[in-house]
Amino acid sequence: MTSCKYHKVIDGLQSVIDDTQLTIDRFEATGMDEQMPEDYQKLLDILDDAVTQQRAHVMAMLAE
Repeated sequence: MTSCKYHKVIDGLQSVIDDTQLTIDRFEATGMDEQMPEDYQKLLDILDDAVTQQRAHVMAMLAE
């Protein structure tokens, strides 16, 4: 994968991270994290997965 492609993937994942974090913040601010714990956990899982994937792509890019 080229450096340009890595950057596109990393930037795309950052968008997912940012959007998910905003949604998590809204969930917490409105008490939805307690009213909908399964959905809240899904958001946390999405955030964790995106951060993990982003880190993997950064490490792969740096290794090249």
